[in-house]
Amino acid sequence: MNFKYPREEKLKQKKDISLLFEKGKWQTCGHLRIISYSAEEISQYKVGVSVSKRYFKKAVERNRIKRLLRESYRLHKNAFLEKFGENSLSMLFYISPEKPNHFEDIEIEFLKLVKK
Repeated sequence: MNFKYPREEKLKQKKDISLLFEKGKWQTCGHLRIISYSAEEISQYKVGVSVSKRYFKKAVERNRIKRLLRESYRLHKNAFLEKFGENSLSMLFYISPEKPNHFEDIEIEFLKLVKK
């Protein structure tokens, strides 16, 4: 099993993000929302993470939640790829005003989203 999250898997390019928002499909499960787009012209899967500044004013809180989201993706990458595919762009959002207490809370939400 590969538990890495290398630079090649990170969604960073503006053209990829704009393509994702133009053609992607949204799914929501609990406090997590994902937008994903699969196509043959995409050579490798990429994943990004975002947390709203509206709900979490302090960067420390946003960064903590993003770290937890990336960690849950990293640990359950195989299940994620089964659901969204090898040729896909995806972005995870945390959409709740309440701060998660533990990593397990985020992990459970992530697994529900992947299984749905």
